[in-house]
Amino acid sequence: QVQVVESGGGLVQAGGSLRLSCAASGIPFRLNAMGWYRQAPGKQRELVASITSGGSTNYADSVKGRFTISRDNAKNTAYLQMNSMKAEDTAVYYCNARVVPSYSINEYGYWGQGTQVTVSS
Repeated sequence: QVQVVESGGGLVQAGGSLRLSCAASGIPFRLNAMGWYRQAPGKQRELVASITSGGSTNYADSVKGRFTISRDNAKNTAYLQMNSMKAEDTAVYYCNARVVPSYSINEYGYWGQGTQVTVSS
């Protein structure tokens, strides 16, 4: 099995910063794309940012210029640096890791348990 664990959430004032981490571990695998999603109360889960194994990134329009996704392939870890945060960034943030297990040729997506981010205005 593959485990995905997020950390770094918390409470921050509007205009402040937080850094989220997402680590994938478990059976031997190749880690492909990683992505950060968020879900606010009463809303659907949405993509915030993603990064390929080669480092290509994609961002939701609402976070462009404020959030930065990065990864450390040696540590199977992705990060989300969130700056100039707004009240509307409040949500549970989830990490998704696209993985090819060593015993398979198929890619699977694994989700973390989520971490709460609250921005006070």
